[in-house]
Amino acid sequence: MKFRLSLVVLSCLLSAITGLVLSRNGAPKSTTARHAKPLIGLSLDTLKEERWQRDRDTFVHRATELGADVQVQSANSDDMRQLADVQDLITKGVDVIVIAPHNGDAMAMAVNLAAEAGIPVIAYDRLIRNCSLDLYMTFDNIRVGEMQGRFLAEALTKMGGGKKRILRIYGAKTDNNAVLFKQGQDRALAPYLRDGQIEVVHEDWADDWKPENGKKITNAGINKAGHSIDGILASNDGTAGGSIQALIEEGLAGKVLVTGQDADLAACQRIVAGTQSMTIYKPLKQLAETAADYAVKMARHHPVIASTGLDNGKTSVPTMQVDVIAVTKNNMRETVVKDGFHSVQDIYGSN
Repeated sequence: MKFRLSLVVLSCLLSAITGLVLSRNGAPKSTTARHAKPLIGLSLDTLKEERWQRDRDTFVHRATELGADVQVQSANSDDMRQLADVQDLITKGVDVIVIAPHNGDAMAMAVNLAAEAGIPVIAYDRLIRNCSLDLYMTFDNIRVGEMQGRFLAEALTKMGGGKKRILRIYGAKTDNNAVLFKQGQDRALAPYLRDGQIEVVHEDWADDWKPENGKKITNAGINKAGHSIDGILASNDGTAGGSIQALIEEGLAGKVLVTGQDADLAACQRIVAGTQSMTIYKPLKQLAETAADYAVKMARHHPVIASTGLDNGKTSVPTMQVDVIAVTKNNMRETVVKDGFHSVQDIYGSN
């Protein structure tokens, strides 16, 4: 019998908690029969970016505290390699697989392979579409986009001086989160675009979220619109960094508002220096630790509770969402520093 999860709606006695309970079907082998302790597979898209290194380290540390072992794989943004990584984890007989997919569509095959082997799968931060996924751990990504778009629109309109011109840099088309960020941004910008307060002069998707692609998009926008650009709505700190490099080369750094996301150290330093305007702080420690908690519980066949369900094209996936915070120069110390995400010394240096 397949080692999978089914949804059970919480009873009316628990109506104060809006959620779904995940429980085991069938009679799978016990964890102790397969391994001396739970074995969790962690398949990551990449470890090139600072944030994913943090996710890995926090997840592994928490799972180890809970008595589990973790097998980590990184696909270097290669779909075929990530599929091979998951197949390797299945062969090793892991109890649960946690996947941060490079491509949310391509990894549906990996989820199906795991299902055939009776291994539950958690999608981490990025949704895996069109498959019978067991659990989705993420941030409220539409809210991320809304906060980015609202910040930029409000900051620009407060400056006065007529219509403002912006560039938009989306993330990777293969990442469902990039679509959700755009959706939130669209929602926030809609009234300003409709009223003619803001004009989008150039927009494009940044393949694989690479900073150099953010730079290329910014260069293309400058070639099209000249130096009369007021803001850049960049969907993450990496592409923001690329766009700021282009602005530096044009003598525009610090004169154009630039958004971001992830609170990378370099981005926080740019915000303090005045070349980047804001970032979105995503409490990665909370997400990674909660994902590790759930993975270990699932490996031990214990029920877990998800706060909501999200349609992935095939089913309503039990979903846990963590809220996010907009960070500027004004609240840097009260957010990322206070949480220990970055130190004062790292962000501000010796000043």
